[in-house]
Amino acid sequence: LLVERGPADEAEKFFDVMRAMFFYIDEFPERLHHTKESDLLFPRIVQRAPHVMGTVDRLERDHMAGEKAVREVQHLLLAWELLGESRRVIFTEAFTKYVDLYLEHIRLEEQEVLPAAENTLSEADWKALDDAFLSNCDPLTGKYKPEEVYDRLFTLIVIRAPAPIG
Repeated sequence: LLVERGPADEAEKFFDVMRAMFFYIDEFPERLHHTKESDLLFPRIVQRAPHVMGTVDRLERDHMAGEKAVREVQHLLLAWELLGESRRVIFTEAFTKYVDLYLEHIRLEEQEVLPAAENTLSEADWKALDDAFLSNCDPLTGKYKPEEVYDRLFTLIVIRAPAPIG
């Protein structure tokens, strides 16, 4: 939504919010959440539901490429901000590709991996996974208060982002 709207006459505000959002993606999903999926969730699922191994391999490739991909998009955003409108199209194309890949990643998790987990993981497995994932609760779900270290980041996003985001 923000990318479609663009900066209009509030370039500083637009780029501040976009940088903050990309920082969040790099900081939380890429570094914390995906690591736990790779180290804890996926091995358990593959052990009990080997038929999802191909999907897990694909998700792991996504994880390995994720930090680099988000940083490339961040770089292109910075180029647009600092070098001007001539860099907007290349940013928008890369951003759209990144979002499409991310949404496909989520779709694979929700439609293939998580159903296999629900059908095969034991209560003890779920307890161990819940404990691990709860140590890094995603505040953007609306269920958790942000860790103090992220409070300023989320405040910046909410205050500076236009409605309906902020």
